[in-house]
Amino acid sequence: MGLLRFGIFDHFERPRDVPLDQAYEERLRLLSRADELGYYAYHLAEHHQSPLCMAPSQNVLLAAAARGTQRIKLGTLVHLLPMYHPLRFIEEVCMLDNLSQGRLQIGLGRGITSIEHTWWGLHPEDAQRRYTETLAIIVQGLASDTLTHHGEFFDFDHVPLEMTPKQRPHPPFWYASKTPDDAASEGLHFVTHPGPRLPQAMARYTEVWEEHRHRPDRLNAHVPEPIIGSSRHIVVADTDAEAERIARSAWPVFQDNFSKRGMRGPGPETRPDGSMLPVPPGGPGTVEARDFDRARRAESVLVGSPDTIGEYVARYAEESGANYFVAAFQWGSITHAQAVHSLELFATRVMPRFTAPVDHAEHAAVPS
Repeated sequence: MGLLRFGIFDHFERPRDVPLDQAYEERLRLLSRADELGYYAYHLAEHHQSPLCMAPSQNVLLAAAARGTQRIKLGTLVHLLPMYHPLRFIEEVCMLDNLSQGRLQIGLGRGITSIEHTWWGLHPEDAQRRYTETLAIIVQGLASDTLTHHGEFFDFDHVPLEMTPKQRPHPPFWYASKTPDDAASEGLHFVTHPGPRLPQAMARYTEVWEEHRHRPDRLNAHVPEPIIGSSRHIVVADTDAEAERIARSAWPVFQDNFSKRGMRGPGPETRPDGSMLPVPPGGPGTVEARDFDRARRAESVLVGSPDTIGEYVARYAEESGANYFVAAFQWGSITHAQAVHSLELFATRVMPRFTAPVDHAEHAAVPS
């Protein structure tokens, strides 16, 4: 049986019947508890003008989390790079990585919801080119003390950069996608969707990563081994029946929030070239996903007692080829108390069966 690390994914949906200030305090307490329990990392999504995400300025929440935790790595899945000015991004990354004592993880993405770009005065058709240029500037800027760049969207001449990240040359980069090739060729840590083709995706990542592992210009060339896995929504309760009751009630709320990304209904994602990617059966926003039982069969949502969930994770560890398992604990109408209980049951009754010895510096870059 393979060993695993365990992380947390979070959309941070708009809470029901809870003031926003209370929701922030509760999420920070949940992260503090996750830190105590030995979770490897926390990954926060980014969406705008949507009930799916009440932490659209991810760096603000991560800065608060950095001061209330000590070991858990803190990052994003993903930062929508076309929506950032690269100089601001570089400065905030340097601040966060130092505030967290070198625990920052950076998720890379361009965004798949066109209207979010439009509302911000950007052109969705420019997203891939803007992403590529912004990333190149960020990589250069995080490793340099001056920045010169002349491109389609940005021009900089000998801009002084007074700050550096604690992790050198930069914090590890992560990528979330259905397909592993781009992430593997750059050595990026990789999180994908669950489903029957997960073992093939993990095998493909490993194959491509091996082909490129000695290429010195990879984005994550400073990271010795990749972290690869998948994410799903989860409820762990004292009994199977209680877990199902909570999840069955919460799932339609999550699906409603997910379908309101940018006030658009669910639809297919796009490849960087603009062509459509098929949505996997049971994936969020699909017809299958709106039906709780079909989503459960597709393993988009896992529910049960610690023994039931442990059986699933054992199969995952044995068959997937992954070394990372990412769970969303608070979603839909799930309360803070329910999420904490689920988080604790998973950490104390499931994780010990599969956890590798934790070295929180192992996947960090060389400190300055």
